[in-house]
Amino acid sequence: RFREGGASMWEEEKPKPVYRQQIVEHVKKSVTQTIFDTKWVPLSNRVVACGNYAKNTGCLIVYQLNKGELEKVVEVEKNTPFKCMTFNHAPAETRTLATGNFQGELHVWDLERTDAAIYHTKQHTTIINGIDGACFAGPPEIVTGSRDGSVKVWDIRQKDRPVASLQPASVDKARDCWTVAFGNSFNAAERMVAAGYDNGDVKLFDMRTMKMNYEFNTANGICHLAFDRQDIEKNKLFVSSLEGRVRVYNLRTLHETLGYAYVEQRVGTGTIWQTKPLPQNREVFMSCGAGELALCRYQNPPQQFIKDADGKDKGVAGSIDEVNKAAISQQPVASFDWNKSKEGLAVCSCFDQTIRVIVCTKLNLL
Repeated sequence: RFREGGASMWEEEKPKPVYRQQIVEHVKKSVTQTIFDTKWVPLSNRVVACGNYAKNTGCLIVYQLNKGELEKVVEVEKNTPFKCMTFNHAPAETRTLATGNFQGELHVWDLERTDAAIYHTKQHTTIINGIDGACFAGPPEIVTGSRDGSVKVWDIRQKDRPVASLQPASVDKARDCWTVAFGNSFNAAERMVAAGYDNGDVKLFDMRTMKMNYEFNTANGICHLAFDRQDIEKNKLFVSSLEGRVRVYNLRTLHETLGYAYVEQRVGTGTIWQTKPLPQNREVFMSCGAGELALCRYQNPPQQFIKDADGKDKGVAGSIDEVNKAAISQQPVASFDWNKSKEGLAVCSCFDQTIRVIVCTKLNLL
C-alpha cells in the first residue's frame, strides 16, 4: 500500500502477536508421605494435602505459600490413610474439609480443630476412591464413590443415612467406582451426579427425579470426571481415562439413540489421572498424566445441535486444542487443583513424594 504524500514505499503489515502460555514450576516441596490429593484452602494462600505415612496411617497437612516456599502450618495423623477430599460441600468462608479414607469412612473436619471430626459416617465397606460436594442454591451435599461399587449422596445435616444410594445389581459383579462429580446445580431443585467406573462405564443420575439420566461406556477405565461448572445447567463433562485419553461431552442435547456428542483426544502417554477446568474460563482445562501437565482449550462448535434425518435434535461436539505441555516429574501427577482466587495458580502432587505449586501465564489471553 502506498503512503499518502507521494512517497512510494510499502508498509509492512505487523505480524499478529503469538501468545504462548507457559507452565512454570514455582515451588517444589519434597515430603516423606505419599500424597493422594491436594486442594487450595478457599480464600487463602494455604494448601492442604492428604495421604498416608509409611506406617500406613493417615495424614492431613496444611502448608502456607510464603515468599516462594511452602511452610508447614498444621500436620495431623489419623489411624486410617486418606484417599480423597473436597471443600465444595460448604460455603468457602467455612473452610470445612470432607475426606474419604481407606476404610470407607466419610469425615468432615474443621481445619482449625482437627482433634475430632464435625461429621462422621461409615456406610461403605471399603476404600472411598472419589468425593465431591455441592451447596450453591440447593442443600449442602457430599457424594462418595467406593470400591464396593456403590455411590452415596450425603446431607451432613442427617446422621448415618444417605440421601440417595446407587447400589450395584449384584455384589459379586460390582465394578470399582473410581470417581464421582456433582453438576447441573443451577437452582434449588436440580442436581446431577456423575460416576465413573473401572470398566469404562459412566452413569449420570438425576437427583431431582431420582432416575438414571444416561449411561455410556468409553472402553477405558474412568479415572476422573468433572463438569465445566457445577452451578450452571449441564453443559460439558470432562472424562479422563486410561491410555492418555480425554473426552469432552456436550451435555446440552441428548439424542435418544446416539446419546451425547463428544470429542476425544490423546493428551498424554499414560493414564490421565485428573482433568480440571479453569475456574475463570471454563473452556480451558489442565490434564495431568504420567509426569506431565497438558494445558488445553475446548473450542465450541459453530452450533450446539443439528437436525438428524428424522428431524430430531442431535448434539455437535467441539474440538480440543493443545496449548502447552510440560514434564514436571518422572512419576504420575496424582492430583491437581486450580486456585479459584488467582487465575493460573495451581497446586499438584506427584507419586515421587513432592508437592508443586504451578503458575500458568497469560491464561486471560485464551
